[in-house]
Amino acid sequence: MDSANHPSAPIYEMLEKAAGRSRISLHIPGHKQRAIWLNRNANERFAPILRLDFTELTDTDDLHHPAPGGAIAEAQRLAAECFGAEETCFLVGGSTAGNLAMILGTAGPGDVLIVQRNVHRSIVHGLMLAGARAVWLPPQVEPSSGLAVIPDIRHIQMALERYPEAKGVILTSPNYYGIGGHLKPIAELCHAHRVPLLVDEAHGPHFGFHPLFPESALQCGADAVVQSAHKMLGAMTMGAMLHMRGTLVSREAVRQALRMVQSSSPSFPLLASLDLARQHIHASGAQAFGPALEAVRRARLALRHTAIRAVGPGEDQWGTKDGVPFQYDPLKLTLYDATGRMTGFQLAQALEERGCIPEMADARHVVLAFGAGSCPEDGDALADALRSLPLAGPHVTPPPIETPYGTRFSRMAAGEAWEVPEPVFLSRQMPATERVPLEESEGRVAGEWIVPYPPGIPELYPGEIITAQTIERLRAWKAEGASVQGAEDPSLQYVRVAVQR
Repeated sequence: MDSANHPSAPIYEMLEKAAGRSRISLHIPGHKQRAIWLNRNANERFAPILRLDFTELTDTDDLHHPAPGGAIAEAQRLAAECFGAEETCFLVGGSTAGNLAMILGTAGPGDVLIVQRNVHRSIVHGLMLAGARAVWLPPQVEPSSGLAVIPDIRHIQMALERYPEAKGVILTSPNYYGIGGHLKPIAELCHAHRVPLLVDEAHGPHFGFHPLFPESALQCGADAVVQSAHKMLGAMTMGAMLHMRGTLVSREAVRQALRMVQSSSPSFPLLASLDLARQHIHASGAQAFGPALEAVRRARLALRHTAIRAVGPGEDQWGTKDGVPFQYDPLKLTLYDATGRMTGFQLAQALEERGCIPEMADARHVVLAFGAGSCPEDGDALADALRSLPLAGPHVTPPPIETPYGTRFSRMAAGEAWEVPEPVFLSRQMPATERVPLEESEGRVAGEWIVPYPPGIPELYPGEIITAQTIERLRAWKAEGASVQGAEDPSLQYVRVAVQR
């Protein structure tokens, strides 16, 4: 798009005007748009931002009650136009605030929601705040990496047929590693059942803006979508957006929930950064991501001369959709040592020692996130770091990763029967618990979180019934050496269960 067609960044321009007026500040905030701290370096760094840090005044606006035709209403309208929504709400509490509001605006106490099991904890917290009942669906597993993605559409259909009263289907796509699934047929299935599709797309705000990127959840027909504009676009940390379309989600209920979970004194510089991030991609389109894609290309070229591999396709295969079960984000490089000599943590440390700071690591992988601010020189620096690693030699093809989830997925794909589970009631009140040996926990109600890491997917949530299959999988995780988070006893000789009354 020609930038002349979208020159406006209404919130930023409103703040610029306010900062340019001669005025005596007799209102909040207490710094009075001046850098007053004892640290001179801090004053110099923060002074430009503090001049834009206003509160709700007659010449500014109110995020929770935007003036018709005002700066915030216009900025959110432009964002909806840019991302393909019918209504967009700016978030100053990250995608967490959006996920909470999306759930609270859709379901209430006792309502059933069909939920992908490997969701962000903010989704679980939203379910707990709503007092909803979750029907957990197991994830599919990307075979070459063992990483969990969205559920099989067949399982979603089975759940919708068993629970026609469900208030919505909640999915996370893409995952932290940049792997997602095809959402369009799932959206069509949900709509055939008159159920909204709610998507946590925190890691995919750039989707749909370049031919090599997967389609966005909105393009696929989702009804409510949450995106972290700070993760891959140019917004400041905690800047996010909640998009809505169609009539299956009550927008007023979601807006009311946002008033409850977001601050009544939102950061205007943060809002302005959301506005400017939208303006950037609205005006530049695919060109906004050219430098980042070039950085990734240069880094991937260096992989050919190392034993480090990247999850997913390469070169120009990213846009391929037909016949490919999963979709990959070309701005995420998820790397691993194909020889198995370096763990993900060791690889991350080696890159950090060479000045390249990864986003995250697990026992096998390192995740490198490129974004709208990346430049080709970043790719050169990463390429130099990769070539200097102690591992040398050509690529090798390791066998597929077998995990308890991967084994389950393989069996399901082969036709093993799967039954839709009973809904799990999620409450803010934790039950009274007691310790029992793992072998004696079958049939008891879990009283703690048990999260094998990797892949970071909870095997148990508080309130779930522990089955023989669950015990078998927990034993398998420990045999594979997975780290277990959440459990009081990481060795899993004992687990906490709800006290029976």
